[in-house]
Amino acid sequence: MAQFFIVRPVFAWVIALFIMVAGAVSITQLPVAQFPSVAPPTIVLSAVYPGASARTMEDSVLAVIEREMNGSPGLIYMEGVAQADGTGNITISFEPGTNPDLAQVDVQNRLARATPRLPQVVVQQGVRVDKARGGFAFITILYSENDSIEPVALGDFAARNLVPELQRVPGVGQVQQFGSERAMRVWIDPAKLVGYGLATSDVTAAIAAQNAQVASGILGDVPNVPQQTIFATVVVRGQLTTPEQFGNIVLRANADGSSVRLKDVARVEFGAQSYFPPARLNGRPAIGIGVQLSPTANALAVAKATRARLDELAPYFPAGVKAAIPFDTSEFVDISIRQVVQTLFEAVLLVFLVMYAFLQNIRYTIIPTLVVPVALLGTFAVLLALGFSINVLTMFGMVLVIGIVVDDAIVVVENVERIMSEEGLPPLEATRKGMRQISGAIVGVTVVLVSVFVPLAFFSGAVGNIYRQFAAVMLSSILLSAFMALSFTPALCATLLEPVEAGHKHGKGGVFGWFNRAFTSGTHGYERAVAWVLPRAWRSLVVYVAVAVALAWMWMRLPTSFLPNEDQGAIFVSVQLPPGATVERTRAVQVQAEKYMLAQPEVRSMVSVTGFSFVGSGQNAGLSFVTLKDWSERHDPSHSAQALARRAIGGLAGIRDAFVFALSPPPIPELGRASGFAFRLQDRGGNGHEALLAARNQLLGMAAQSPLLAAVRPDGLEDAAQVQLHIDRDKASALGVNFAAINAALSTALGSSYVNDFPNAGRLQRVVVQADAPARMQPQDLLRLNVLNGAGQPVPFAAFATTSWAVGPIQTVRYNGYPTMRIAGEPSPGHSTGTAMAEMERLAAKLPPGFAYEWTGQSREERLSGATALVLFGFSLLSVFLCLAALYESWSIPLSVILVVPLGVIGVLAAVTLRGMENDVYLKVGLITIIGLSAKNAVLIVEFAKDLHAQGKSLVAAVLEAAHIRFRPIVMTSMAFILGTLPLAIASGAGSASQRAVGTAVIGGMLTATTLAVFFVPIFFVLVRRIFKSSKREQERFAEHAAQSGITPEAARHYVEDAETNLSDDDRRALHGNGGAPKDHP
Repeated sequence: MAQFFIVRPVFAWVIALFIMVAGAVSITQLPVAQFPSVAPPTIVLSAVYPGASARTMEDSVLAVIEREMNGSPGLIYMEGVAQADGTGNITISFEPGTNPDLAQVDVQNRLARATPRLPQVVVQQGVRVDKARGGFAFITILYSENDSIEPVALGDFAARNLVPELQRVPGVGQVQQFGSERAMRVWIDPAKLVGYGLATSDVTAAIAAQNAQVASGILGDVPNVPQQTIFATVVVRGQLTTPEQFGNIVLRANADGSSVRLKDVARVEFGAQSYFPPARLNGRPAIGIGVQLSPTANALAVAKATRARLDELAPYFPAGVKAAIPFDTSEFVDISIRQVVQTLFEAVLLVFLVMYAFLQNIRYTIIPTLVVPVALLGTFAVLLALGFSINVLTMFGMVLVIGIVVDDAIVVVENVERIMSEEGLPPLEATRKGMRQISGAIVGVTVVLVSVFVPLAFFSGAVGNIYRQFAAVMLSSILLSAFMALSFTPALCATLLEPVEAGHKHGKGGVFGWFNRAFTSGTHGYERAVAWVLPRAWRSLVVYVAVAVALAWMWMRLPTSFLPNEDQGAIFVSVQLPPGATVERTRAVQVQAEKYMLAQPEVRSMVSVTGFSFVGSGQNAGLSFVTLKDWSERHDPSHSAQALARRAIGGLAGIRDAFVFALSPPPIPELGRASGFAFRLQDRGGNGHEALLAARNQLLGMAAQSPLLAAVRPDGLEDAAQVQLHIDRDKASALGVNFAAINAALSTALGSSYVNDFPNAGRLQRVVVQADAPARMQPQDLLRLNVLNGAGQPVPFAAFATTSWAVGPIQTVRYNGYPTMRIAGEPSPGHSTGTAMAEMERLAAKLPPGFAYEWTGQSREERLSGATALVLFGFSLLSVFLCLAALYESWSIPLSVILVVPLGVIGVLAAVTLRGMENDVYLKVGLITIIGLSAKNAVLIVEFAKDLHAQGKSLVAAVLEAAHIRFRPIVMTSMAFILGTLPLAIASGAGSASQRAVGTAVIGGMLTATTLAVFFVPIFFVLVRRIFKSSKREQERFAEHAAQSGITPEAARHYVEDAETNLSDDDRRALHGNGGAPKDHP
C-alpha cells in the first residue's frame, strides 16, 4: 500500500482532507456531556396517600407495586421510600443499555396490574411514572427583588408560567417545585361541626356534589323539528370559583327553610396547596424549581436551552420578579471539557517540540505533526457514527492518543532520514526502501495496540460504558494513524524531504549540537550496557523476578475506589433535626447555616430548601445547594470544595438541636447523592423493624470505633414520636360507627382531603379540606373529632377511642423488596472507599443472623469494576499474544513481547502510589494503555532482530543491532508520549483530579516501560529463541520477509558491524565468545 501512495501523493492528500472535513463536520453535530450514559437507566414511580403514615404507605402502596415490578426485563435493583407525609416513591434501575422508553412502558403496564389493589385515594391522586436521572442538574430560582409579591403568589405564578415551560425544554425529565401554587383551602372548625351535628364526611360530600362540572348539552340539537332555525349550547355554572361561592355551599337544608352552609362551620380562603416554606436564595424567600434530566439528555444543551427560555419569558414576569439559575452542574461540565481541550493543544505543542528536538529539521517535524489533526478529526467522525458524545472520557482518550498517533509517523520519518543520511539515496528511493523495512513493524505495532483495546469494547455495565469511550477513541485513532503511516506519511516523505549526502550527520553546534552529543553518548552507553547484559541473560532475570514480586506487592496494597472525587464547584449542606421537630425549628437552623456558609470566601450563592432532603422529606429535614466561586479564584487547595466541606462540618457542629453535615457531590451524580459509600442493610429474616433498627445501631457503633471509617451515619430519617389512636371496635360497632367512616374523618381532618378541582384564571386547582390548625395540635383534639354513625348522627371519637404516645418510623425503606436501613459513610483520611467498603463488610458479618447487605449506586459499580479488572487485563494480554502469534506465525516471538508488560505496569503502580492515588477506573485504563505501549516498543526491536537473525546473524548480534537501530525511535516516541500526557499529570482546576489520575498512571508506566524494556527486550528475545528453536519453515519465512524488507545478508553484516563499532574488544569477546568476531549462524 505504501508503494502505491508514494507515487500518488495527491491521492493521499485527498483522502486526508476528506477525513479532516468529515471530522470537522462531526464536531458540530456531536453532543457534549461530562460523562456518557454511565448510570443505569432509572424509572421513578411517585404516589401520594394523604394522611397515611410511612408504614401504611409502605404496606398498602409500595409493597403492592413492588411485587408487580419483579421480573421486569433488565431490572437490576429497586428502592422504595415511604414518608410520614403520605408520599412515597420507587426508583427502579435497569441494566445499562436498556431502552428507557421501553422500560417505562413495561413499568406502566405492570403498574396497571397493581392499580386495582391500591387505595382509591391513591388512584385519585394518580401514580406518576417518570424517567429521569438522579440528582438535580440545575435549580432555577424565581424571586421578587423588593419582596412585594408574597411567596404563595410567586409559587402560583411559577406553577402556571414557569414549570410548564421548563417541562417543554428538550431533555428535561422531572421538574420539582419548591414552593406551592394556590388552592381553595377549607379550614373546618370541629367544634362548630359538633354544634350543628355534622361530620367531616358531610363537608366533603357537599363540596363534591355542588362543585361539579355539568355537561348540559345543546338546545336545538339534532334531531330537531323542521321549523327549528337555531341551536345554542346550554351553560350551567357548576364549578365554583371564589371563596364566597364555596362558603355558600349548603351542607344541610332544614324543613323550616333554614340551612347550614360551609361558611358556618369552616373558614374558606385562597391558600397554598402545600404549606412547607418556599426555598431561599442567599437568605431571601424565593421559589425553587429543581430540574432533573431525562436519561439521554445532554446537560450542556439543556442548560443552554433553559437559560434561553428564561430570557424569552422574562419580559412577561410581574414587575420586580426575576429568574436565575444559581446552582448549575453544567458549568462544571463545560469548564471540564474546556480544560481538557486546552490540555489537548498543550500536548500537541509538546509533542511537536520533542520531534523537532530529535529530527532537527522543520520538514521532518511537520510530517508527523500533520498526522495528528487527521487522526483526531477522523476519530470525531467515528464517534458520531457510533452515537457517542464529546465528554471528559473521550477527550482524555484524545490526549492519551496524541503521543501514540505520531509514533508510526515518527518511525517512518526517522527510518527514511536514517537511510538518506547513511546511503545518500534521494527521498523517493529512500522512502521506498524505508517503507519496505518498516511496514511490517507498523502493522505489528498496530496489531498490538488494537488487540489491547478491543477487549475494552465488550465489557458491560457502567464500567463497560466508561471503557468503551476510551476504546472507541483509541481504536479509531490508532487505525487511522496506521493508515496514515502507510499512505499519507510516505507520500509526504517522498515529496517534502530534501536530498542529503551520504554520511550526513545532525548539527554539531548550538543547542542541537549539545543535544546530539548527549544523545549519542547515551546511545553508546546503552549499547555497551546491552552488550554487557546479553551474556548474563539468565542472571538478569533476577531483576525481572524482583520487579514481578514488587508489582504483586504494590497491587495488593494499592487502595481501591471507583473514580476520584472532583471539585465540582458546589457542595451540599444537609440539615437534620431530632425526630418530631417542626418546620419552624428546621428553618431556624438553616438560617444559622446560611449565615456561616455565606460568610466563607469560597461561596458564591446558596439555595436552601426546607422539608426536602436527599435522605427524605419531612419537617425535620432540610438541604442547601452551595455554589462556589470560579476555580480561577480558588487556586489554593485549602479553598477546594472538599476543604470547604470539611471546614463547614467543624464550623456547623456548634449548632445545637441539629445534625448539620456538608458533603461533596459524587463524581457521577446519577450514581449517588454524595461521595463515599452507599450501604443497604436488609432484613431478610423477617426480624421486624425494631430488630433491624437495633442491628443498624450495632453496625454504626462498630463503625464509629473503626480507624478506617469516617462520618458513618444513617442515610435517612430517624424514628419519631407518634400518637397512637386506640379504637375500641366493639364500642364503635355498638354506636353504629364503621371503620371506613373513622378513616375518612381522620384523613380529612388531619391529613387533608383533596375533594376535587375548581377553575382559577384558566387553570384547574385543588379544593382541599382540613381541620383548622388550632384544632389539630394536641392529642386531645383527636378525641373531639366527630364521625357519622349509620343513623347519620355525629359520634365523638372520645366515645370509642383513646390515645397514647409511641415511637415509630417516619420513613421506611425497601431495597429489592426487603425492609432496609440506608447507611452512608466515607473512608477516614488516608484510606480509600474500597478499604472502607471492605471494613463495612467485615463489620456486617458480625451482625445477628437474618441480616444481609447490598451496595448500591456508585459503590455497586466500584465493586463490579474491581471484579472485572483482572479479567480485563487477562483478556488484553491474551489478545495481544494471539494476534502477534497470528501475525508472525510463531508462538515464541509473541512470548518475548508479552514478557515486557510487567516492566510498564510496575511504573504505573509506583507513580500512583508515590502520589497517593488509588486503584480506580482511570488507573485501569492507564494500565491497558501501558500494556499496549510496552508491547509496541518490544515489537519495534523484535521485528528487526528476527529479520537479521533470519539472514544468518547470531541471536546476540541480531538483537544488538536491532536495539542499536531502534533505540532512537523508541526514545523519541516514548518522550513524545510522556510529554504529550504531562499536562494531564500536572493539571489543576475543574476536572483536574481525573486528569492527574490518568496522566500519572501512563507517565509512570511509560518511564519504566522504556528504561527497563530497552534492556530486557533483547534478553527475552535471546532467551526465548534459544529455548524455543525455530523450525526450518519458520526460518525460511522470516528470511523471505527480511529480503522483501531490504535486509540482505550483506546488509545484515553491515548493520551488525555498525552496531559493534562502539564496543570494546572485551565487550565483543563477552558477546560472541570467539575473540570478538560475530558468528554467522542461526
